[in-house]
Amino acid sequence: MLFRRLSLRLSAGLIGSVLLVVAGCGGSGSSTQEGSGAGTADADAQQVYRWKLITTWPKNLPALGMGPERLADLLRVMSSGRLDIKVYGAGELVGAFEVFDAVAQGTSEMGHGAAYYWRGKIPVAAMFSTVPFGMNAQEMNGWLHYGGGMDLWRELYEPFGLVPFACGNSGVQMAGWFNREINSLADLQGLKMRIPGLGGEVLKRAGGVPVSLPGGEVFTALQTGAIDATEWVGPYNDLALGLYSAARYYYYPGWHEPGPTLEAIVNKKAWDSLPPDLQAMIQAATRMINEDMLSEFTARNNAALRTLVDEHAVELRKLPDDVVARLRELSTQVVAEMAESDPLARRIHDSYTEFALGVRDYHRISEQAYLDAR
Repeated sequence: MLFRRLSLRLSAGLIGSVLLVVAGCGGSGSSTQEGSGAGTADADAQQVYRWKLITTWPKNLPALGMGPERLADLLRVMSSGRLDIKVYGAGELVGAFEVFDAVAQGTSEMGHGAAYYWRGKIPVAAMFSTVPFGMNAQEMNGWLHYGGGMDLWRELYEPFGLVPFACGNSGVQMAGWFNREINSLADLQGLKMRIPGLGGEVLKRAGGVPVSLPGGEVFTALQTGAIDATEWVGPYNDLALGLYSAARYYYYPGWHEPGPTLEAIVNKKAWDSLPPDLQAMIQAATRMINEDMLSEFTARNNAALRTLVDEHAVELRKLPDDVVARLRELSTQVVAEMAESDPLARRIHDSYTEFALGVRDYHRISEQAYLDAR
């Protein structure tokens, strides 16, 4: 019955992956070891860990908000109930931008959000989410899991007592929703826009006014005129948030977030308290959600865009070439300056940049060449 209920929320592919991982991790964990360690192993197999998972997203928001819910469901199934996680949306236990500190302090064992939200605390953390004009989702996954990025990410978070995992990606986002047309660089002057991370600093240097807001406050701020524009995600999530009724113009491309990686963070003490099989399940489940969320956005975005344009008369616009060119120039400056903040920031910057240049060279004759040919 449990798998039948979960199938309403999880894809068949994910359920199949769960079954494989459960088998690999020993299923219910009911077997015991011979010798003096048998008692300890049996106790580990019976103990239930009840955790809280806090998020930066509105509760049950499609894709972004459902990622943590699916993660908790997966881990409950994979562990046969030994890892029982309750998910809280932004504002239910702590504010959206308080997730990092709350997990670090042990208020909650686990959190879900985006590393660029902690830029005020750790400037270089933004590189583990997204870099303007940087790597897309496929490239970010390559760097994190096979290019040394994950080791650097964990080194960066270690002083805060946190263990990070890649746990979701939206793919290339939209440039955002605007209440006025963007025809030239002059139209960015004084523009109040909700835009986090390095993209916010780039907008500031272009003459705009970046504003930091959690997702739950974006619609009201745009509708009331507290901001002139906002980026959020893409058609699927933007439709769910109703942004089409608060702004007229929908611009692309999403120069500021070409492949934003979301993160699951675990309190280090809580992580260390887990037996190895439950740690392995968390590693496997976060990888599943990381892939699953990108697949969902890929499947849903185009239909949502058609709804926005055909049913809600949204005006889809492309940012002018000169605007994009100036934003690219400023992005190069912002990222280069961030690398000078400390030695670890330099190492992260250099690792990211080296990988990005290499994968870009190959994608020029593979992915990009195919897209051009198609």
